[in-house]
Amino acid sequence: MSTAPRSARGVPLATLGNGLALLGLLALALALLPLHDDAWWPASPQRARWAWAASAIASYAAFSGWLLWRSRPRRAPRAATGSARVLVAWASQTGFAQQLAERTAATLVEAGMDVELRELLDVDAATLSATTRALFVVSTTGEGDPPYSALGFVRDVLATRGTLPALRFALLALGDREYDEFCGFGHRLDQWLRQAGATPLFDLVEVDDGDPGALRHWQHHLGLLAQAPELPDWSPVAYEPWQLRERAELNAGSAGEPVFQLALAPPAGMQPAWQAGDIAEIGPRNAPAAVDALVSTLALATETQVRFEGRPLTLGDALSRAHLPDPAAVAGLDAQALADVLKPLPHREYSIASIPREGILQLLIRHMRRPDGRSGLGSGWLCEHAAPGATIDLRIRSNANFHPPAPERPLVLVGNGTGIAGLRAHLAARTDAGARRNWLLFGERNGDRDFHYRADIERWQSDGFVERLDLAFSRDGARRRYVQDALRDAADTLRTWVREGAAIHVCGSLQGMAPDVDAVLRDVLGDATIEQLLREGRYRRDVY
Repeated sequence: MSTAPRSARGVPLATLGNGLALLGLLALALALLPLHDDAWWPASPQRARWAWAASAIASYAAFSGWLLWRSRPRRAPRAATGSARVLVAWASQTGFAQQLAERTAATLVEAGMDVELRELLDVDAATLSATTRALFVVSTTGEGDPPYSALGFVRDVLATRGTLPALRFALLALGDREYDEFCGFGHRLDQWLRQAGATPLFDLVEVDDGDPGALRHWQHHLGLLAQAPELPDWSPVAYEPWQLRERAELNAGSAGEPVFQLALAPPAGMQPAWQAGDIAEIGPRNAPAAVDALVSTLALATETQVRFEGRPLTLGDALSRAHLPDPAAVAGLDAQALADVLKPLPHREYSIASIPREGILQLLIRHMRRPDGRSGLGSGWLCEHAAPGATIDLRIRSNANFHPPAPERPLVLVGNGTGIAGLRAHLAARTDAGARRNWLLFGERNGDRDFHYRADIERWQSDGFVERLDLAFSRDGARRRYVQDALRDAADTLRTWVREGAAIHVCGSLQGMAPDVDAVLRDVLGDATIEQLLREGRYRRDVY
């Protein structure tokens, strides 16, 4: 495969040549025009009007040139090459990937990061070798093909064997599920980077036909990467008003942070549908005491009606859903003027632990705290500030990459901490489907406090729906043992299950557990088998 030569600015040389040829023909015609008198032209306009025509053509050419210049690839200011720089590279067929890459770069710049934005055709092996962090936004055309502009990168870079042990990367893949090779080029690039020794910052994010939920998931990861998790969402989330029915702490006295189980009910008349593996997007709110204190300082009333994000709310409700401003910066503003300058809080994502048949949506949330001791934005709202009976802004997001396999396929479930939430939903769904070949490996700190959903899991095991259960509680013995250690100890069984067609689903922490589990899987099964499982959709992760 080959690609058309390009100028230094990335414009195809063929396009430049065609344009110059047209300009040359136009200049030749104007030069020959004085050799003729009016008689040669049988119809109007006469020679006197040619000046007007030439002027119109020149104006049109200038306007077209301005449009081309305006639509040129725009790049964020380049930072000095080094470990602090983040490369954002894009390959686009229709321009959508470029727009998302530019928005990605702008988000990171807003968070104070140094960013370099490049088209993928401008990225070579030397660039990647000199880069420590890179984000790729790439589209797929046809049946898994790269965009035309990326063919040179495919020929010059992907066709070689890379060595990139220092590179950490993330990838946003755009595609259309109507095609068999959904996000094919994105997966090809992801596989090449992994084989070159690069380490994922987080798992590849697939976007089906511009799905806004997947884009919010990408932005959620960007916030974590930039250590700025409170950056506003790119687009508002259309939440539904769910009700917090119950909340209970599950692990009092644990060596880890408190973990709470929440039960939420949908709005009256709503029949929500979701699958195991799907995600609850939550609209967090500020602590009521913080809102009241700000309103009191500004001498305003919480019940004053305002418009916020296009809908009528009280000032108190608007403030509860927004970043609270510095009182000195907004002193003297009336209620509506204050609402106009508020920036909405971003959503938070949590694995759903139940299935619709159970009649309730269950979440398992660890109450996190910031370095200054304050509660985390999402977990603080759900675990501390929202009282039972409160309205919770919630939207269900499909997470097709973590949906269950066919019931007849064996399933290996591996997770730690609150990752058991997503695995519990899978076990509930598999039990409903009569699928008995399920193997759960779960790790936490203390067996007597942190074995979340113990009663459900032991009941399913007793009923024959959990064929094998391996547990690793790291603080219970003299030697710390983790879920990846339990997986390695069962290497022979793992090989047998995979030969019998098992799928592997991993859910839990991105730091520590997920890469260590991946390393064990590759040691036990081999890289070739792991790549095959990835291609077949038999190795899936939901890690955070």
